[in-house]
Amino acid sequence: MSETFGVDPLITETADRLFSQICDHESIQNAEANGEAAEIWNAFAETGFPWISIGEEFGGSGGTLLEALEVLRLVGYHAAPIPAAETGVLGGWLLASSGQQLPEGVVTVLPNGSEDLLVTRNGDHLTLTGRGLRVPWARAAEIIVVPIQVEEQTFAATVDPGDCQITPMTNMAGEPRDTVDFNQVKAFAAPLPSDVNLQTFRFRGALSRTALMAGAIEKMSQLTVSYTNDRVQFGRPVAKFQAVQQHLVWGAQDAALARMAAETAGREANRGDGAFEIASAKLIANQAAARATKACHQAHGAMGMTQEYPLHHLSRRLWSWRKEYGGDAEWGEWLGRIAISQGADGLYPLITGGSAALT
Repeated sequence: MSETFGVDPLITETADRLFSQICDHESIQNAEANGEAAEIWNAFAETGFPWISIGEEFGGSGGTLLEALEVLRLVGYHAAPIPAAETGVLGGWLLASSGQQLPEGVVTVLPNGSEDLLVTRNGDHLTLTGRGLRVPWARAAEIIVVPIQVEEQTFAATVDPGDCQITPMTNMAGEPRDTVDFNQVKAFAAPLPSDVNLQTFRFRGALSRTALMAGAIEKMSQLTVSYTNDRVQFGRPVAKFQAVQQHLVWGAQDAALARMAAETAGREANRGDGAFEIASAKLIANQAAARATKACHQAHGAMGMTQEYPLHHLSRRLWSWRKEYGGDAEWGEWLGRIAISQGADGLYPLITGGSAALT
């Protein structure tokens, strides 16, 4: 596995080895059937990986956003059925940014913030009424974090899942995406700094999914190359047939493209807002996932559709993640508006300079 720029190789090596040991076909299947993977999560949490990039003063593990994204890439690569993105890069980030301590257990977030909630404020406390849809791992969470904008101020509100009614639901990959009903639920709200708001939360969510997808596409491509070299038809590996080679090329190209886009977006987000790079990377990853899934499943033939073979662990996650935190239309429209706003003379500087050209 190639080295990621700006990341301690020990993190990559340790996380990859850990997932290789604890995240096999059977454990992923069991997690989908049971709705959780406590053993995988506990082993992951013991390393401190969920809280990388969160300051130690808030209960985190320290480190950089780039290192946290590298761990997410490996979560996607191994199809690990755990709430890694929600606990650290999203929920943990909101808690730490608002000066709150991280709990020892799972943290999740409302993906759309308070968009579907009625919010009333009384000092540092809010009352929430409404329904949150497709909330990742709400059933397993110790805290639900809700980013909320009230009177031009953005807050990180913390909710005890025990105060809510949670209806278990899943996405296409069998990962928990629960429905959470808030009925006059009390929440503590801590103000966030001005650079952390509903829009930056949306972009950070897109960045988390881009990292996960880059890992999953890479593993899917590698799995396809391995399978087609092992599978023999008419006296030679099917990878030697030109029609199959075309599928392999598509898979490898999209794996490289998605990873490059994810790493570029991560570097820019690590040193600034990286909005242009994140939007571009999510759109690239969405489109790469669609192409690569088609190519890899066609190269596998009927084998790729079976429960006994691990390809579907990757492809079903990709098709779920590409819809989360913005699909093709949302990010294509956002990038189009930005390009138009720069005018004809500003288009080339935008392409070459990215977010730096927008300041």
